[in-house]
Amino acid sequence: MPKSDRFFEIIQLLRGAKAPLPAQTLADTLEVSVRTIYRDIATLQARQTPIEGAPGLGYVMRKGYDLPPLNLDAEEAEARAVGLSMIARTGDAGLWRAAQQAFRKLNEVAPGTRRLITSSCGINALPQVDLSLVRGAIREERKLRLHYRDVDGKGTDRVIWPLALIYYSDTAIVAGWCELRQDLRHFRLDRILACSPEAGQFKGRGEALLDLWETSQKDLTVTTRVL
Repeated sequence: MPKSDRFFEIIQLLRGAKAPLPAQTLADTLEVSVRTIYRDIATLQARQTPIEGAPGLGYVMRKGYDLPPLNLDAEEAEARAVGLSMIARTGDAGLWRAAQQAFRKLNEVAPGTRRLITSSCGINALPQVDLSLVRGAIREERKLRLHYRDVDGKGTDRVIWPLALIYYSDTAIVAGWCELRQDLRHFRLDRILACSPEAGQFKGRGEALLDLWETSQKDLTVTTRVL
């Protein structure tokens, strides 16, 4: 998380707290070290942010401190809030952490979004792989090595060029170019036994392959409504 985003999160957490928050609680929530929280608090205090407290005692925000709201109207914020809450269905822990952070920001412009409730029913068996790794490889056009189990239970090692991550109600798949098959393939996340970065990238080739996938296979794989 960038430092500026972390500052925002600290301020939001302190503003919403009903009692002093220990540095350890802030560190656990933001997944950083306590030392990092101490440094961030000191930086915010030096910038005249009205945070009171000290190490070992906890921190509070003086009442009346406001941040500029996001440039969204109420319905735009509510649409985003519903979408963010539905991320719980995907089983993607990294996206869910990001959704929680984004929701705190949305709550600034539309406090009523907490009244919009969605079911978290969805993927029951959580993926064995780190989906943040998969999403990062898609963004950066980096190859991945998979140890994959097919529908018959046979295990194979594959090197793929990941192009898209598709979330269904009960599972998710990654679409990519398979070096073994020299073709586009789909890999169910619940059948990926291990996943690791592979040396090499496919920079500049991902968009063309994604276009090919959308033309030849997307409609056979998933029905979507484009935003």
